[in-house]
Amino acid sequence: MKALAAEVTSTFSHRLAPLNIVVRELTGDMQLTKNELEETQMIVTTPEKWDVITRKSSDMSLSMLVKLLIIDEVHLLNDDRGPVIEALVARTLRQVESTQSMIRIVGLSATLPNYLEVAQFLRVNPDTGLFFFDSSYRPVPLAQQYIGISERNFLARLELLNEICYNKVVDSLRQGHQAMVFVHARKDTGKTAEKLKEVIKSRNKEVVQLFEHGIGIHHAGMLRADRGLTERLFSEGILKVLVCTATLAWGVNLPAHTVVIKGTQIYDAKAGGWRDLGMLDVMQIFGRAGRPQFDRSGEAGRFPRLLHLTGSHVAKSEALFGFTFFTVGPTFSPTKFINSLKDNLNAEVALGTVTNIKEACAWLGYTYLFIRMKKNPLAYGIGWDEVIADPSLGLKQRSLVIDAARALDKAKMMRFDEKSGNFYCTELGRIASHFYIQYSSVETYNDMLRRHMSDSEIIDMVAHSSEFENIVLREEEQNELEMLARTSCPLEIKGGPSNKHGKVSILIQLYISRGSIDTFSLVSDAAYISASLARIMRALFEQCLRKGWSEMSSLMLEYCKAVDRQIWPHQHPLRQFDRDISAEILRKLEERGVDLDRLQEMSEKDIGALIRYVPGGKVIKQYVGYFPKVLLSATVSPITRTVLKVDLTITPDFVWKDRFHGTAQRWWILVEMLLFFRRGSKIASYYSCKAEFSKWST
Repeated sequence: MKALAAEVTSTFSHRLAPLNIVVRELTGDMQLTKNELEETQMIVTTPEKWDVITRKSSDMSLSMLVKLLIIDEVHLLNDDRGPVIEALVARTLRQVESTQSMIRIVGLSATLPNYLEVAQFLRVNPDTGLFFFDSSYRPVPLAQQYIGISERNFLARLELLNEICYNKVVDSLRQGHQAMVFVHARKDTGKTAEKLKEVIKSRNKEVVQLFEHGIGIHHAGMLRADRGLTERLFSEGILKVLVCTATLAWGVNLPAHTVVIKGTQIYDAKAGGWRDLGMLDVMQIFGRAGRPQFDRSGEAGRFPRLLHLTGSHVAKSEALFGFTFFTVGPTFSPTKFINSLKDNLNAEVALGTVTNIKEACAWLGYTYLFIRMKKNPLAYGIGWDEVIADPSLGLKQRSLVIDAARALDKAKMMRFDEKSGNFYCTELGRIASHFYIQYSSVETYNDMLRRHMSDSEIIDMVAHSSEFENIVLREEEQNELEMLARTSCPLEIKGGPSNKHGKVSILIQLYISRGSIDTFSLVSDAAYISASLARIMRALFEQCLRKGWSEMSSLMLEYCKAVDRQIWPHQHPLRQFDRDISAEILRKLEERGVDLDRLQEMSEKDIGALIRYVPGGKVIKQYVGYFPKVLLSATVSPITRTVLKVDLTITPDFVWKDRFHGTAQRWWILVEMLLFFRRGSKIASYYSCKAEFSKWST
């Protein structure tokens, strides 16, 4: 989705430039300042990013400016990220209702079977706001071919699949076209590509020349730079064959003349087994072929599309796709909102838009889940007797809300007064909402987070986060994991490298250590983990802060900085300047245990003598001056017997450098007060505040 957002931003920036319309991308990798937002007329973002922004009351002013919300690929309601879209639509519709300000919602999809239901969910007037385009609108005709394979032996069936795949790809190449082969596992992209090369070796030289350096692979586990290179080479025609997973069909506008789907079953880690490839996925993949803006070669207007099926799937597939590409089949997009009901209810309570059971039921009525419940109550555990007794499903709504509220209350994410039906937000619930922490992760932290923890216990707790539940342990990774645990991890691995949480712990430590990884799947998993690591650490820091745990807050803040700068708390702070200061000098500073305060007091000459390298003294002194530091001075004066006045003066004491400091530096100032009373009892109070300095601060 980030790749798609970047592509859309680039396209619209170019096309709207003559109208002086500013288009900017806003994803997890891109942040916009307040001034940039004020200058922007169009924001291209991901559902998750916009969900995070609209969850915060401090950012509500931005959402209030929006008058048009376009949701592309709205059929993702069927996907795991569908609940995010449901939450956004429900929040927007409630905003329209409460503020009486008009916000237009547009949903787009090329592969939506039950468009009438989705239109109802988006509150679309079917007479004036619903537009359905069948195959007659398509300027390029499509040819679809279904090949059923009845071979029962697995190896023989696999060989037959590869043979058919090879023949169809070669036919396309001989006609001067490109081809995409879709497989259903990351590992299978490489295997299929290698198999195609092996088969080619025994064929004619002409085909060998076509394939030479012309096969690429593409899947979500690859680094963004590698995927981008593959996409560019294929779009430029340098790669003739691309073996890829369905990720490419959903998020990248990369067409081909020929599309082959190899196999119809995919492994579902959550279900713990194989399941049929969803027909929406099939339709989305088919959409890569016959794109009129890319392919007008003709070939009698026929564009090959292939689906390789086992015998049992032929009839079903013909029933679904035996007509035209845009024909609506008898399948419907289910919703997975019920699985994330607790997280989304907590977000609304934290935002203040839902304060009791009645409002929660009204909010639930805006979701796609409620539309599907009324259409197919049996799928959601609602018997026909319940439907007859309660046609509006109000009791079911109330039951779902109460169950979610009780669970959130138990996890201390909100307070639920069952007698009055009122909800009260807690600091923990607000933290979980703002940092996008899942309910199940909060439960884990409630069990594992303590006032005093070791460094290894912190890393182990983070490794147990449900955000990493899709990380799997692979047999081929074991040797490298064991080696990395011995050589590259400074902290103990709880449970060892032979379990999933141990693997996550190793990859977290490797990220902070900036270690190198050889196994491709580990590189992919490490990138996935690092994407969520910073927000999880910040959430844990805020949680400790709200609990008033001064030592633990300080330690968690150290780990927030460790993740941000990829430097361990025990390493020298000057390591963040490792591009300019040699590793040898940094090693000597760590060996001699020289902290920043001492270096600031020493002269260049003394520092050079200390590290036994005179020129290095000047470099170190210079970068010590760049290191962010503040001077604090405080005076305390009593106001009454129970009230103290504290005057705190904060002075920046470092040289500002845009290259290192950007536009602003943020600080946490922690104040721990111990008050002793005459009888010997002790009360500890804990306070904190934020400070922000810019290069113009005085």
